[in-house]
Amino acid sequence: MSFADASLPALRVFREVAERGTLTAAAAALGYTQSAVSRQIASLERAAGTPLLQRRHDGVHLTSAGQLVLRRATIVLDEVDAAARELAGLPDEHSAVRLGWFASAGSWLVPPALAALRRTHPAITVTTREGSTPALVRALRAGTIDLALLAASPPYRPPDAETPALHLQTLTERSLCVAVPAGHPLARGEFVDVGDLRGQRWIAGPRSGEDRLMGVWPGLDERPEIAHTARDWLAKLHLVAAGLGVTTVPASFARVVPPGVRVLPIHGGPREGRRLLLARLPQTPPEPVVRLAAALRAAAIGAGPPM
Repeated sequence: MSFADASLPALRVFREVAERGTLTAAAAALGYTQSAVSRQIASLERAAGTPLLQRRHDGVHLTSAGQLVLRRATIVLDEVDAAARELAGLPDEHSAVRLGWFASAGSWLVPPALAALRRTHPAITVTTREGSTPALVRALRAGTIDLALLAASPPYRPPDAETPALHLQTLTERSLCVAVPAGHPLARGEFVDVGDLRGQRWIAGPRSGEDRLMGVWPGLDERPEIAHTARDWLAKLHLVAAGLGVTTVPASFARVVPPGVRVLPIHGGPREGRRLLLARLPQTPPEPVVRLAAALRAAAIGAGPPM
């Protein structure tokens, strides 16, 4: 069996596994059993004559051969899907862009950017999806999204180690701040001294294989007391508004926090910053992708509050 005999279903399963990061998640997304996904991957690896995936405790990672297959499979599947649309008499998707974004970008950046693009280029259709940075990077590599808004923290390493490197553009760089209840003693001034963060009750995101403990000041010199955990940033801020704890937020949140919350800068200790990155694959993007990227850059400049 040669790789020329690889089936389209196996290529689709492989792309889904590459995007989801685990066989279990790919099976759930496709509606397959995990054993069916494993069989498709095994058949593809037999055709390739080499392993395409490395199985690790935190999921699967593509081998160098797997990266090559993913690049080629994405092209093949996109062409097959385009042919199916033409045969069905459906419009092509040359004017469609798929955007991925991390949760908080939807609060202040994505809506004005899409509204501006709709006014200037109404023929461009944008579909969006939310995800963690690792999930969005995998989706870029798998070719299931065209652009991704990523959050980055020091030391600002590349989001993955695969080649070719992703094309990254910094849209904004903002200070990390602390969100406190309006009636909290820390809310009386215009800033919070880093020493006053000791002994606070924190509202943090839950730990997982992909996410660090978010919501606690990174330079805290004590074991934090986690009062509540919430993955959704808006839920965190409403818990803050209810007086149930404090949490960290980028400075860009200052304009979108609910009533009863103050967002204050931190003085003392090392400066903590956060970057908003626009990521894509390194090849020359089509015009609709270029237009959306420009709208996102303009929105980031116009909507972001001063440092």
